[in-house]
Amino acid sequence: MADFNAFAVAQQQIDTCAQILELPSSVHEMLRAPKREIRVSLPVKMDDGSVKVFRGFRVQYNDALGPTKGGIRFHPDETIDTVRALAAWMTWKCALVDIPLGGAKGGVICDPKQMSAGELERLSRAYIRAMARFIGPETDIPAPDVYTTPQMMAWMMDEYSTIRQKNQFGVITGKPLPVGGSAGRGDATARGGWYVIREAAEVCGVELDGAIVAIQGYGNAGAYAARLATETYGCKVIAVSDSKGGITNRNGLEPDAVARHKADTGSVVGFPGSEPVSNEALLELDVDILIPAALENVITESNAPNVKAKIVGELANGPTSPEADDILHAGGVHVLPDFLCNAGGVTVSYFEMVQNAYMYYWDLEQVHRRLDATMTTAYRAVLDVAREYNINMRQAAYVVAVRRVTEAMQLRGWV
Repeated sequence: MADFNAFAVAQQQIDTCAQILELPSSVHEMLRAPKREIRVSLPVKMDDGSVKVFRGFRVQYNDALGPTKGGIRFHPDETIDTVRALAAWMTWKCALVDIPLGGAKGGVICDPKQMSAGELERLSRAYIRAMARFIGPETDIPAPDVYTTPQMMAWMMDEYSTIRQKNQFGVITGKPLPVGGSAGRGDATARGGWYVIREAAEVCGVELDGAIVAIQGYGNAGAYAARLATETYGCKVIAVSDSKGGITNRNGLEPDAVARHKADTGSVVGFPGSEPVSNEALLELDVDILIPAALENVITESNAPNVKAKIVGELANGPTSPEADDILHAGGVHVLPDFLCNAGGVTVSYFEMVQNAYMYYWDLEQVHRRLDATMTTAYRAVLDVAREYNINMRQAAYVVAVRRVTEAMQLRGWV
């Protein structure tokens, strides 16, 4: 894990796709590297009166299909290579669900858990001041990601609006509803993932009513995924985990009760009536559906042979190594790759952009209906290519996405 480099994985994946599609070397070279990288230093006055300088990044990977789009992470272990990889995956994600956006990602090296609300607001505004010339509703549209919130998006939108001297709700997505947010954004990643899992279950002959589910990660995506699993699809969630450990109960866990326990204690660990399970062991439980919803590189060459799930729905970014992909595919595991399975978030972010531009907002039913149609269409396109080329689902997703980006670059005369 210490040697894991997310961007090297992203490049390896695009190399494989380039071979499948027999891409010209000029196209391949452009797709392997970001179009633009911005690095900034952010001086922030802390509550004790001292000034701390934070390091921030923004990577705009490819904008052939439209303005770039991607979240902002506040994380103590953020690196430029992680941001590069996530920006690349955002490029393929937007292309895969056929929305007119390119891919970007941002990050700040900080520990939000050790910062006050005032310090986080000053850091959020400092980031936007440093990036203002490089972002905008028609250029690059950020969004929340790890350890950033709708409130932070509201501060960032307000700072950008102050700089531009007019309301610019469309510069940021994932905002609270009163300042231009979209209905359905909160659970969009998990809901979009479940639309894809639903389609996959039909293909794999898995009956969702009563299906056994394990979820690694109990943040926003994981917690919503657990709730949707039980309330909407009738599944039984028998294990969940977070960074401090996991819990299991073969009779099923009640997602809202687990969420309340985590809110009260800071972790799912110790939930009444459960038994402990490690994050590593959770991945190898005998379940129908496994949902990695935490961090990168958790299913590897070493543990992939032990994965017993019929379907793996990747709500996290980059949870499966390329070597593990081959092992899972050979073992008949139906992997729903991250930039397909977790594309619900950026899809509803795009819906938010559209609503901001029109100044007309949709109800929740409209958002869900449009999201369902988008995710279902994307899944079927990937499945068709996987069958056509006899390749795994991740390779097929790359083929669909890269074809679209490549066509746009060629039509624009870039290559």
